[in-house]
Amino acid sequence: MKLKLLEKGKDKIIFEVSDETHTFLNLLRENAWKVGSKQASYVIEHPYLSEPKFIVKADNPVKILSNASQRIIDQAKEFGKEFKRVSR
Repeated sequence: MKLKLLEKGKDKIIFEVSDETHTFLNLLRENAWKVGSKQASYVIEHPYLSEPKFIVKADNPVKILSNASQRIIDQAKEFGKEFKRVSR
């Protein structure tokens, strides 16, 4: 995954995400909403010619993305533990 920062302001951040699909982008979007963003969305202007652009609007968008990322990590760890338990 590669990120390219396009815009960073006090209450908004926009970045491009390379080498990822709707799966990860939707996971990040959903978790950003759950930790309090005012807007969390992404757009793919052309499916073959452009990279997805992810937009977060919040009082502190960097903190929102950090918290959303941590939630994803925690969910993956929880899944790993539960999978180990049921696959024995």
